[in-house]
Formats: sequence, C-alpha cells, structure tokens
Amino acid sequence: QVQLVESGGGLVQAGGSLRLSCAASGRTFSTQSLGWFRQAPGKEREFVAAIGWSGGSTSYADYVKGRFTISRANAKNTVYLQMNNLKPEDTAVYYCAARRPYRGITPGATYEYWGQGTQVTVSS
Repeated sequence: QVQLVESGGGLVQAGGSLRLSCAASGRTFSTQSLGWFRQAPGKEREFVAAIGWSGGSTSYADYVKGRFTISRANAKNTVYLQMNNLKPEDTAVYYCAARRPYRGITPGATYEYWGQGTQVTVSS
C-alpha cells in the first residue's frame, strides 16, 4: 500500500509561485508513474500534470502548460509541482496520485493511490 502526503500549498498573489511536494511511503516509488490533479469548489477534479515512472516522460494539461513543471526525486520518494505565474483560476485543492508499478501516463489513466490534498489559493 502506498501513502501519499502533499505539502506546500498556501495563499499567493496572482503572478506568484508555489512548489508543491508529495512524499510517498513504500518501496515501489521509483516504478510508479505519478500525477497531480486539482479540484476547485463546485467543479470536478481535473488532471494537471503527470510524470512517468522512468522520469523520461511528462504530460501537462493545456491550461498549465508553460507555467507548471512536474519533477521527481526517487531518492527522496518525492514528486514536485513547481507552479509559476499563478492565476486566480488555479485556486483549488491539489492532489498527488500514483499508479500501480510499471504503468505509464496515458491520457485518462487510472490512478490507484491518492493523497489528502493541499489547498492552493491565488488572490487577484
């Protein structure tokens, strides 16, 4: 069983930056693809970014492309989401998620493990 714990959320002004972190338990981290999702009040959860288990592939939603960067540090069992040029519409609870080992980051992929989320609020 994999446990995920997000951190790094907070309140920031539009145009500012935040870096989210997600620490994972277990020994399979390096074999797992990881993703970030978000859910704004009254809206469905949506995909933000993903990184493959080998670290060589990434994927981004169009609305964050060029502003957000996903990365991973396998030695620390941690995945990051660097968010720059934040906009009020980026306000949401951000969730980290992991797939079962050796599965890729194809669009619409199922993520079996989820964190509790961290709040990001961007003021205008």
